[in-house]
Amino acid sequence: MQTITPFLWFDNNAEEAMDFYTLVFHESRVVDESRYGEGAPVPAGTLMSATIELEDQRIMLFNGGPGFAFTEAMSFFVSCDTQQEIDALWGKLTEHGEPGRCGWLKDKFGVSWQIVPRVLGELLGDPDPEKAGRALQAMLQMGKLDIAALKRARGND
Repeated sequence: MQTITPFLWFDNNAEEAMDFYTLVFHESRVVDESRYGEGAPVPAGTLMSATIELEDQRIMLFNGGPGFAFTEAMSFFVSCDTQQEIDALWGKLTEHGEPGRCGWLKDKFGVSWQIVPRVLGELLGDPDPEKAGRALQAMLQMGKLDIAALKRARGND
């Protein structure tokens, strides 16, 4: 049983984030949610917290009001098997968000994500330091990571 769950504090748009994230990821669901009642500092019925599951990872979302902001110091690392997966997630998560470098991005809520090909570790960890270095230099020039370009940069010889 998982005992560590990321907890994201939103100002007032946790429900929008819940709906968005469960649409972006194919294997996702809302596990549970709770809503503010009468007498709360927000309208009754407003989402207070929710637990969602994205690709078997549980994440808690909370509408806590202003006071905290997301930073790149915390990000979600998403391993992808294909360029098609990378392209789809990158496109959905950067819509109204902000693309970054080396596979990093911020979504429209300010949450940071790393959309990374599963093969990246192998390319950057090539036993030949020159090949690994070429792959690294290629990655450092990219925003969205391109598997074929990374493989070309590393070389096959």
